[in-house]
Amino acid sequence: MATGGELVEFYGDDTAANAPDYAAPWKILIVDDDQDVHRSTELALRASRILERPLAFLHAATSHEAVALLREHPDVAVILLDVVMEREDAGLAMVRVVREVLGLAEVRIILRTGQPGYAPEIETICHYDINDYKTKSELTRTKLLTAMIAAVRSFDQLSRLQHSRRGLKQIVNACNDFISLQGITEFSEGVLTQLAALMGIAPAGLVCASANRAQPGNGLVIAAAGRCAGFLNRPLSEIDDPQLVASLRRSFDTGARQIGPRHLTLHFSGRQGRSFAVYLESAAPLRHVDEQLLEVFCSNIAICCENVELVAELREHAFTDRLLRLPNRLALIHRIDTLRSAGQQAGKAVALLDVDQFSEANDMFGHAYGDALLQAISARLVDGLGAHCVVARVAGDVFGVLGDEAQVRPEVLRQLFAQPFAPAGTDHMVSASIGLVRLTGYGGSGADLLKDASIAIKRAKAAGQGQVVYFTDTIAHETRHRTRLLADLRHAFQFERLYMAFQPQVELASGRIVGVEALMRWPTSEESLVSPEVFIPVAEQSGLIVNLGEWGLRAALQMLQQVQAQGLPPLRMAVNVSPVQFRHPAFLEVLDRALRDHATPAQALELEITESVAMTGSSAIERALHEVKARAVAVAIDDFGTGYSSLSYLDRLPVDRIKIDKAFIRPLGAPQPDTRIVEMVIALSHKLGLKVIAEGVETQAQAELLRGLGCDEAQGYLWGKPMTGEALLRLLAER
Repeated sequence: MATGGELVEFYGDDTAANAPDYAAPWKILIVDDDQDVHRSTELALRASRILERPLAFLHAATSHEAVALLREHPDVAVILLDVVMEREDAGLAMVRVVREVLGLAEVRIILRTGQPGYAPEIETICHYDINDYKTKSELTRTKLLTAMIAAVRSFDQLSRLQHSRRGLKQIVNACNDFISLQGITEFSEGVLTQLAALMGIAPAGLVCASANRAQPGNGLVIAAAGRCAGFLNRPLSEIDDPQLVASLRRSFDTGARQIGPRHLTLHFSGRQGRSFAVYLESAAPLRHVDEQLLEVFCSNIAICCENVELVAELREHAFTDRLLRLPNRLALIHRIDTLRSAGQQAGKAVALLDVDQFSEANDMFGHAYGDALLQAISARLVDGLGAHCVVARVAGDVFGVLGDEAQVRPEVLRQLFAQPFAPAGTDHMVSASIGLVRLTGYGGSGADLLKDASIAIKRAKAAGQGQVVYFTDTIAHETRHRTRLLADLRHAFQFERLYMAFQPQVELASGRIVGVEALMRWPTSEESLVSPEVFIPVAEQSGLIVNLGEWGLRAALQMLQQVQAQGLPPLRMAVNVSPVQFRHPAFLEVLDRALRDHATPAQALELEITESVAMTGSSAIERALHEVKARAVAVAIDDFGTGYSSLSYLDRLPVDRIKIDKAFIRPLGAPQPDTRIVEMVIALSHKLGLKVIAEGVETQAQAELLRGLGCDEAQGYLWGKPMTGEALLRLLAER
């Protein structure tokens, strides 16, 4: 089946040449090497009519001539075949050719012989479907006519059955083919062609659609062929063909089919009140129309019509954004893949535009405002970029643009956001983070390209609002590296290659070890370590950190169990909690289950969260921290001073300890140390009732200075590097 603007073409063996003509004479082939037999047979049967149709005779003197005639006239009804001609078995050999080579199953064969000794065996007659066997001497006119009537009737019945079988096959094939059509217009073209094939005539006619049952005469021609091709896309009222218009209107009015000498009109219903009429005409009188086949055809076409319309609607839903009436992500991918398959991607580019702070505007002004803002942005993109660019909605607040690199470039795209939008009558300045990919030389699919554009957007957003990043080979290499790193990390976690290390935390006033920080370690096959600063962000982006974090928490609590089991002084176990892990809905359940499974007192556990988590201002974060404190678990703010510090959260949140980042501790070892920031943090924390621990202490001078400033605790290489659990137990036993 072809698609596009051309008529759908029906392929198959069931053409008009193979369909029986129920008004034509019955063709009788006489095969005999005796010319007198030809003359006497034709003379005996010439005036006969069988089933209201005359007989027409074809003559052959040899089996080779007969086979040639059958190739030219495959619709022969009966063969009167001499057994002995150029060879003793020439007739029987020809039967094999007729059935096995030519494949003529319906034609009836009556064997005749003047030499009874050459009669075929019974199994030969049965095997090759031979209708009758007679000696020439016993074939009187009456017996010959009787045998001929029986043979013709048998041929007629077989032909009708075969024709019905072919027609049903055509209907089934048509229904299967209609599934692939893109819409009701192509479907209608297909109906014309398939119906013409069923009737055995060339497609000539039209399909008229009426959307109003009350006024069916106002139908529109949506498919046309042959003489009617000029009527395409014209309303029925403008067609100057009284007979055609009258037939179509009767079909719409009555819902019944109209069968004339040279035309046929069928009616079938569509969805939501639509109906269709098919008008098909023939240059010659139509042959006999099988009513049952037409009934089956109409029933199946009505169902197919509903399916095609439904599929067209589903296709629109699948490829169109309902709010903005733009192509969606799938449609953009399809357009990119189409360009690539046609070799037309050179000089093209794709941009993804992520509207900055859209979720904040949506939350502040409501979803109706957000929808109106998206509609305003959509309209400006479409108007500003023109018809040569494809504008799509790829995600909630992300637009995609496909077009020439000359248009799809940062200067043009940024200019579209230079003026404010007015979705609710008030000006609203909007910026967009933009990720671009050039199609020239790009080897991936449309889906791969959008993924790479999304990676470029993440880079752009990391640089700030309104930034632009092109996807490059460098970014591709870094992305592949992160992907491999993630795969290796998953493998290491699955096969228990990770372990927890522990670094002592000491009380500065006494030098006593009061706690340890649990730190995750990933050794490689070369016995080196992958830095947590490298693999933790990858784990966070992939979501693997949730499982890693739970495992780390359990490993730390198990270490506490071992300390208790050896009768060593109690310790505080500090465990880092990733922002992703802390925000997970099941975090508190995981915490409770871990404490319960390891029979660990909650007050022995301290959770370290980053300053960025504490500062989010989220009520959910604040509630979660209070829930943690309600379990008697301590909370520490890690890396204090390195983020966007705001002192207000220290007074609001249930925090126990502040960890001063090592970046502020390192200068304390200088000849003239600057202690102002550290001194301020310690004083402020104590004022708020918080303990202070300093990270990264490496020298005794740093420790003495911190003790003099009133710092409570410290952690660093001065007291030990992160160590295995066995090494920690030995250290605690020695101390």
